[in-house]
Amino acid sequence: MQYRIDFNCDLGEGCGDDAAILPYVSSANIACGGHAGDESTMRATLRLCREHGVAAGAHPGYDDPEHFGRRTLSLDRDEIGLLMLGQLARLGAVAAGEGVRLTHVKPHGALYNLAADDRVVAEAIVGAVAAFDPQLIVYGLAQSQLTDAAERAGLRAAHEVFAERGYAGNGRLLPRGRPGAVIESLAQAIAQVRRLVLDGEVDTAEGPLRLRADTLCLHGDRADAPAFARAVREALLADGVRIQALA
Repeated sequence: MQYRIDFNCDLGEGCGDDAAILPYVSSANIACGGHAGDESTMRATLRLCREHGVAAGAHPGYDDPEHFGRRTLSLDRDEIGLLMLGQLARLGAVAAGEGVRLTHVKPHGALYNLAADDRVVAEAIVGAVAAFDPQLIVYGLAQSQLTDAAERAGLRAAHEVFAERGYAGNGRLLPRGRPGAVIESLAQAIAQVRRLVLDGEVDTAEGPLRLRADTLCLHGDRADAPAFARAVREALLADGVRIQALA
């Protein structure tokens, strides 16, 4: 059996070594100026994607750089749609100028986690993506409201799993600050990646859980992200897994 996975990373956030990470991943989620990033960082990251043959996607989040987009803001459906469209347009314009085609969209932080359980938020995000470019793939937490909303709308959904985040028994990520929410051990993270990609399962405090895995995320704001990305890639290749962008 041939295993294949997209390996993505959140980049252009001004807090990691993007150039050192990009050779090891197949897709990049680029901050669009909401939680982080500006025209300069967008342009630099897009150029790196082009140089390394990495698929470039949008990583829109709450317009709240002070809290890095990890605080939920009270926005209604229309406001979320406008937030998404504004950031997609911003990155899209820079990408067009660089001759790079955007392939996907992955919400960031608190917006991503809220969309996993809130159907209204999920549909607002999907509606904005469809209005901007229905060919874009929507990245969402595996088996969540966001992936369901994308599929109902006729958009392509990518069910996302995480290399170094802990899971609750319902398939949601453990909140940051909770014990086990962030996996610091490389060996433990690689073991989790292998379970997810090869077996379609993840261990939780409540026991093993089946999860669909189309794309695997590593957070680029880790201090050890380049070494982590290289080690994860090497482990997957050693297991005969093909690493390839979804687009």
